[in-house]
Amino acid sequence: MNITTSARRTRRLLTGGIATVGVLGATLLAGAPANAETGPELQPGPEPTVHTQEAYAPEDDFTAKWTRADARQLKRLSDPDAGSRENSMPAALTMPTVPQDFPDMSNGEVWVWDSWPLTDEDGNQYSVNGQEVIFSLVADRSLGFDDRHVYAKIGYFFRPADVPAEERPENGGWTYGGLVFDEGVTGQIFEDQSFSHQTQWSGSARIFKGGEIKLFFTDVAFYRDAAGNNIKPYDPRIALSVGHVHANKNGVKFTGFDTVIDLLQADGTYYQTGEQNEFFNFRDPFTFEDPANPGETYMVFEGNSAMPRESASCDAEDLGYREGDPYAETVEEVNASGATYQIGNVGLAKATNDELTEWEFLPPILSANCVTDQTERPQFVFKDGKAYLFTITHRGTYAAGIDGPEGVYGFVGNGIRSDFQPLNSGSGLALGNPTNLNFAGGQPFAPDYNQHPGHFQAYSHYVMPGGLVQSFIDTIGTHDDFVRGGTLAPTVKMDIEGDSTSVDYSYGNDGLGGYADIPANLDVNSGGKRQ
Repeated sequence: MNITTSARRTRRLLTGGIATVGVLGATLLAGAPANAETGPELQPGPEPTVHTQEAYAPEDDFTAKWTRADARQLKRLSDPDAGSRENSMPAALTMPTVPQDFPDMSNGEVWVWDSWPLTDEDGNQYSVNGQEVIFSLVADRSLGFDDRHVYAKIGYFFRPADVPAEERPENGGWTYGGLVFDEGVTGQIFEDQSFSHQTQWSGSARIFKGGEIKLFFTDVAFYRDAAGNNIKPYDPRIALSVGHVHANKNGVKFTGFDTVIDLLQADGTYYQTGEQNEFFNFRDPFTFEDPANPGETYMVFEGNSAMPRESASCDAEDLGYREGDPYAETVEEVNASGATYQIGNVGLAKATNDELTEWEFLPPILSANCVTDQTERPQFVFKDGKAYLFTITHRGTYAAGIDGPEGVYGFVGNGIRSDFQPLNSGSGLALGNPTNLNFAGGQPFAPDYNQHPGHFQAYSHYVMPGGLVQSFIDTIGTHDDFVRGGTLAPTVKMDIEGDSTSVDYSYGNDGLGGYADIPANLDVNSGGKRQ
């Protein structure tokens, strides 16, 4: 079903923080950062925008802004004296360097990248009858690694639960179970069946009593000619398929997943469409219950602000400079710089029935106009009465005049719609790859000569219970000595306290845990949930 945009609502300021915290909120990210700092020395530059963290009703029309003043703190955090192939960013915000001799979790069967576990409405991760289960974007290894995106399918892996990390195989001990969908199932929702490629992109998976799984994902059709040019804009849709998981000591299999429900298509009012910009982003659904609104299910996803590409513009609020700041840019020079091509946002939708098959759009909760074009795989973590919004972005998708590492970016507020404050000196950076902002980045297939070998090492991070963070390996090494990935990276641990984060270097081996380690913290069986 296609859901139309809901009417704009009267703004209602909430006076308090989150009223209650779910199981994940009670267990996630406990304790102070292992490597907390009083604050790094900042280089000259603008002051960040003042954000109150005040919460508004989810249905309100208030949208927080990740401003240019905020994002320019990334450069202020960077060491201008860092030399060639050195990391210029603070160690507390940097993922430890991953070795080049990494193991392959699929044993050569498939390329693996974006991955997600079975979760409940609070973000807890589940094993099923003693088997841990994850979903991943996969592609056949006969494809070139950089050709995988338009041929992506959702596959799954499983492994025995409750095995100590030191007893697992180095590659994580996963068994590849195959594809979730039979050929042709996910293409049925498209009215125009003339697509040249039909693919599946990231999402999330919710588990319910009896082993029912609601798999939310991005269903995509491309319409390209033989030369790879768009005949018309590609068609991404947020979709749902329902199945059941069956697990025992011998393995895991699924039944169902034989039909797809079309949930949401970009509306052109809040979220940019292909007619407004053929290069728009609309993907990565993550569903959850809001602790402040028990029983209500929401979804965050990646979008772009709904402006036509050729006439998009940013205003003083998007820039966010304090009055009189000597480092401020003018609206005119930013709009003339080409920064208006980067207008990412984080969208919000609300389920309107208990089956989670019908949804309505709400206004975006965060915009990044003239900051970055991509706010991928957004998710919420709840801790200490605060809502932490995490997303990921590439160095190469920042707008003109903005620079920062590939990695996880975070924002904190008193509710799921807040005047979010970017973490860590107002920059937003929560966990980045080792990066030297004094030099260009290059591309994963051709790193810049001067870049740190970890510049492209990991991407598509997902924050898990206990502050663990998983990601996939893209490229490790220098311009003249690098290897491509296509498997999951070592898990790391990120501690959060207040408006700051810090890498826990006491976790694993100097901060690097096991490869492809996505541990469940709860188990489900035919009788329901249990700890």
